[in-house]
Amino acid sequence: MGGKSLRLGFLTLAVLLLAAASEGAEPPPSCEAVRKVFQLRRLGPLGGVPEFPRAGVDLQVCTSKNPTCCTKKMEERYQTAAKQDIQQVLQTSSATLKFLISHNAAAFQEMFEMLIRLAENYTSTLFCNAYRSMAAEATVPVQEFFTDVGLFLFGTDVSTEEFVNRFFDTLFPVVYNHVLNPGPTDISLEYGECLRVARRDIRPFGNVPEKAIGQMGRALLPSRTFLQALNLGIEVINTTDHLHFSKDCSRALLRMQYCPHCQGLTLSKPCMGYCLNIIRGCLADVAEVDLHWRGYVQSLEELSRAMSGAYSIEHVLLNFHSLVNDALVQARINGPELSEQVNKMCGPPVRKPKESPGCSFDQNKDNQGLKMFSRDSEETLTNRRKDFISHLRHYRAFYGGLADQLCGNELAAADGLPCWNGEGVVRSYTHRVVGSGIKAQSANPEVKVKGTDPVISKIIDKLKHVIQLLQGKSFPKYDKWDLQQTGSGGGVDEQISGDCDDEDGCGGSGSGEFKRVLKITDSGMPDKTKLSDVKQIHQTNDGSTLDTTGAGCTAMADYMTFMLISLVIPFLSLW
Repeated sequence: MGGKSLRLGFLTLAVLLLAAASEGAEPPPSCEAVRKVFQLRRLGPLGGVPEFPRAGVDLQVCTSKNPTCCTKKMEERYQTAAKQDIQQVLQTSSATLKFLISHNAAAFQEMFEMLIRLAENYTSTLFCNAYRSMAAEATVPVQEFFTDVGLFLFGTDVSTEEFVNRFFDTLFPVVYNHVLNPGPTDISLEYGECLRVARRDIRPFGNVPEKAIGQMGRALLPSRTFLQALNLGIEVINTTDHLHFSKDCSRALLRMQYCPHCQGLTLSKPCMGYCLNIIRGCLADVAEVDLHWRGYVQSLEELSRAMSGAYSIEHVLLNFHSLVNDALVQARINGPELSEQVNKMCGPPVRKPKESPGCSFDQNKDNQGLKMFSRDSEETLTNRRKDFISHLRHYRAFYGGLADQLCGNELAAADGLPCWNGEGVVRSYTHRVVGSGIKAQSANPEVKVKGTDPVISKIIDKLKHVIQLLQGKSFPKYDKWDLQQTGSGGGVDEQISGDCDDEDGCGGSGSGEFKRVLKITDSGMPDKTKLSDVKQIHQTNDGSTLDTTGAGCTAMADYMTFMLISLVIPFLSLW
């Protein structure tokens, strides 16, 4: 019964609308409905809206032979409202996509920051446990190195080669003072500066610095580009959400959305073909973004796949401490020869009273110990990237079908219902419907499109550039992101409890091993553990093993690190 009544109501409305638009139809007896909508929309003072239809000789867009409920001032306010309405519809249509990119960009950045802090803690713990005498002096080089890692990763123009070399340059005087030529006194600042400058010629750490440079470049550059691309994606959406409409487009939007009000037709909607012509005309420049947006999504997907394995950022950063250990072992083995070279270049050691304290970490700073994040399965950055890309892939044709989406979901009348064609209410729209893009608009009967929007042209140029970055074309040193090589290069093998394959970044072999055991609980909450639960074993060149497990030196920031990860990963799983 209710369905019949509803259908009867629609038919009645259709008859009324058609009658109102028919040839020689009488104007509305009053403008009460128009006044109510005008007041409801808060378009201006109600006193400016006629109570009864009047001659509309002063109207420029919503012209009619019949008396009208509009004035010139109302027409101006309607034109402003029409543009605001489209802006609102655009922003609503892109809201989910914008949320997907912006929140993942923020979450990935936060996870990278946590990785950096955790890698710094691992490296500091190595010194604290295995090389306690030099731990305090090594603190500043370690901190500065990981600060540089963060600066590079988040867009600062710094060189990975330079800050890796700077780290080993600064480390050499510390190693010489405590490992190669230890004594009851410390070397002087001047002598330490000579050692720092001479490090690249003496090569006390063998080829480890070169390995570190290669690993950092291959791991950090793709992740940096990944973040830059996400931020550009947000910029693209913000740009297309706040378009500057041409005068002809603004008039067409007014005619489509509010000119019916002047005839008392406050409930009418535009015909689908009429709506498509106007929106495709107004969004002609935006449609040109489509091809480049598709390339952007595809290139992000390709880069995401390439960021796994031995050169993934999580694998390289979390195993940097093993490279440092390899460097220290190399220096210890070649100690006598290195001392001779140092004497030739810097002379015999010049010493001063000893000031170097032991390990300076506050072991009670994090008395709750290291908290491991937990999920139903092991969570990695690789899995997070896969989840993000799988959702982003649904939006690769977003800009190509934007006009159709706006008209189909928001603006146009449903098929079969009477609709507004710009002049009156009709059964169907009879003009030609043009396609999307600037070229197709030459035949548009509703909107004249002149030239291209420089703002859209600029954002397209940015998309072209970031696509080149994503494809590695702007970095010939790392041709096409040559990241899928086997072996870590630094003598590190990483395994995570549970099944592990190359995509998880567990590949690689060499002189050392580092295992991370992530404990999973049924509740999905972090399982409390101590740093001593994370077993770190380094095998030296002479076959002996060095256990750098965190007994007696808790890394200070680990608790906050994993608590933050445990918050970020469930949020990302929504996508």
